[in-house]
Amino acid sequence: MKVMDNISYLRKVLFTGASIFGFSALLLIFSPDIFNELLGISSTPELNWAMRMIGLTLVALAGNMLSVSLKGKDSAVIFSARVMAVAAAGLGVLTLLIPVETLTWFDYSYAAVGFGFSLAYLIGLFRAPKISNTVNR
Repeated sequence: MKVMDNISYLRKVLFTGASIFGFSALLLIFSPDIFNELLGISSTPELNWAMRMIGLTLVALAGNMLSVSLKGKDSAVIFSARVMAVAAAGLGVLTLLIPVETLTWFDYSYAAVGFGFSLAYLIGLFRAPKISNTVNR
């Protein structure tokens, strides 16, 4: 891949991730019971409230990812990809550590999505140009 192809690839991964987080955010905000059931967790009013709060946080994250993917400088794309590579892997790990007796098909799928995105970011970062981390003012 050429340098621009690598940045373009990372932009597409960020855009796709923003879309998936955006959908997850809407599900968490409007139907936390469904999300909890898919994860194999029993819903309570307190857990539903917490899931809605997570959903609102995901709206902010998805919006930031979308903004960087569409309008961010190359250095911002690379920085965001680094952060998301770690976050996506963490999401995968934490999904597999859900405190339930038996993980559901959705748990494994959601973890796989996290690990898949982490890998996609790492592939793009490995091939991306080395950009100085100096602040653009």
